[in-house]
Amino acid sequence: MSSTRPFIAPMQFDDAQAAFDQVQAIYDANIAYLRDAMRRFVAGEDIGEHVRACYPFVRVHTDTVARADSRLAFGFVAGPGTYETTLTRPELFARYYLQQFKLLLKNHGSHHVKLEVGVSAQPIPIHFSFAEHEHIEGSMTAERRLLMRDVFDLPNLAAMDDGIANGTHEPPMGEAQPLSLFTAPRVDYSLQRLRHYTGTSCEHFQKFVLFTNYQFYIDEFIQLGHELMASPADEAGHDYIAFVEPGNLVKRRVGQAVAPGDAHGAPPPRMPQMPGYHLIRADGTGISMVNIGVGPANAKTITDHIAVLRPHAWLMLGHCAGLRNTQELGDYVLAHGYVREDHVLDEDLPLWVPIPPLAEVQVAIEAAVAEVTQLTGHDLKRVMRTGTVASTDNRNWELMPQRTPERRFSQSRAIALDMESATIAANGFRFRVPYGTLLCVSDKPMHGEIKLPGMANQFYRDRVDQHLRIGIRAMELLRALGVDKLHSRKLRSFTEVAFQ
Repeated sequence: MSSTRPFIAPMQFDDAQAAFDQVQAIYDANIAYLRDAMRRFVAGEDIGEHVRACYPFVRVHTDTVARADSRLAFGFVAGPGTYETTLTRPELFARYYLQQFKLLLKNHGSHHVKLEVGVSAQPIPIHFSFAEHEHIEGSMTAERRLLMRDVFDLPNLAAMDDGIANGTHEPPMGEAQPLSLFTAPRVDYSLQRLRHYTGTSCEHFQKFVLFTNYQFYIDEFIQLGHELMASPADEAGHDYIAFVEPGNLVKRRVGQAVAPGDAHGAPPPRMPQMPGYHLIRADGTGISMVNIGVGPANAKTITDHIAVLRPHAWLMLGHCAGLRNTQELGDYVLAHGYVREDHVLDEDLPLWVPIPPLAEVQVAIEAAVAEVTQLTGHDLKRVMRTGTVASTDNRNWELMPQRTPERRFSQSRAIALDMESATIAANGFRFRVPYGTLLCVSDKPMHGEIKLPGMANQFYRDRVDQHLRIGIRAMELLRALGVDKLHSRKLRSFTEVAFQ
């Protein structure tokens, strides 16, 4: 026997706010139903039937082949047909959903397209219904937890794959085409994973994300965050209002009122695997920074999940091996191409797919380097080279016999080698997130210059602070550029979803 929420008939809207309000109402009602049933189940009540609640959906239908006049790379459907997606966490994605709804109505309004909102057939897994600080399931016995499977819907991995993003999704005959890259269960799964990996709630993530593979950069980011929060709110210079560290420790800027959720923050008993830190702006366009550690597996893992937040850009700031004898320790490398020997994305994004440089990002990074270093012309080119970066999954590539890696790197004209940059760029391409890479040469193993303790310490003192400030400045330049110019059409396929 199955118990479901009372049926809510689909409704059509020509107003984005009204459509969003209906999404919110449907989601809230279904989540409240699940939470109430879960509390009764934990209390020992015999529910006696299967409890099911479903995500809201939004659907559009058009019969015309007329192309929408959009300067953006998103916000319209590609052609005639029915398009649909499930939605989750409307309170978290309010700005995003409203923007997408408004664009769809604007771009197709002349063809009488309406937004249809209703209850989907996609169940909400009980694990994704818990409130942020609610852990009622922890008080159950093992037997009671096992019984959950009979009463509630559990996460279904078949509903969470990345076929839409990978371009391999083929809807069964008669079903709607996808309207967004990610379904609601896929989004909820990543939101849970983000909290686990970074030690911070997804609400704190900003639209511009920096990745690094060294704690030294994080230490500088923390120091900078505290300095910015110490400046009075009426002092010109920046618009950051809070700084958040793992454990959801929130430090508000001087003069800013404490928010209700700030009290939930507490130092974590141990640092998470990939700790996240956030410079918050009121509109969510601040800067988040994540220490992803070493290796392409981590790089793929974290970008798989951050992608559901639909950031406006992400950049890799890290160290690399310089492959050219003319490079000096401390020189910068601005990647304009990638040799992908990381292997973690081979099944999702074939190696024959090129990862192009994005002009807007490249220009912003170069401008940031010039501004922070105060160098121009030949002096700037002397400390920053543009070229191909090779990323490998073999940290000890130098030990391979017959010098085969060196031959491949030479044939590719690579000027630098690391383990994460190609993965981050490739996943940005795959998930339509603008990407870029600025690395710093920390050793030259092919030329006999390896990092020794004294050299490394001096290198870190001289370069980390400057490198980080360049990354932050590049993000600020991209923010000033505007979303309409940042989201490149190069990231769209010719059969693309409507949501950015």
